Amino acid sequence: MWNREEPKPAPVHPPSPPPLRPSAADPRPVEARDTRVATLGSSILIKGTVTGSEDLTVDGRVDGRLELPEHTLTIGPNANITAGVLAKVVTVFGTVRGNVTAHDSLDIRRGASVEGEVTCRRISIQEGAFFSGKVAMGKRPGKANGADADLPVTLAAAV
Repeated sequence: MWNREEPKPAPVHPPSPPPLRPSAADPRPVEARDTRVATLGSSILIKGTVTGSEDLTVDGRVDGRLELPEHTLTIGPNANITAGVLAKVVTVFGTVRGNVTAHDSLDIRRGASVEGEVTCRRISIQEGAFFSGKVAMGKRPGKANGADADLPVTLAAAV
């Protein structure tokens, strides 16, 4: 009675929550729930047009056209691109020869090389990168009545 130990009840653990699954009530866009990135390795050579509906990293060679209008394109350090490029966001670590259109931004990193006409809203060129061509920046004019018109396009040339 005096030194008697009462049996302790087993600890109660709350049930673990079910795994998260996307649902119709989930307000996040599909891209935020399912981010996929395709990769073309350094031994890949493509002649023609590459299109896609997911982010893409290219570390090989492409001769032709790269089109990812709603996605991110990363040009790897071993990449050698001789093509027109169209993507939402373009990041260059390798070499691009051709016109580049980035609906959002273009980032040219140290050691990268871009030769051609560039159209983008924002551009970043790190010290040690090479750029030769023209840049057109700014948003495109919107509706004819001027309701969505933004700043005029700014042109610059670099050598």
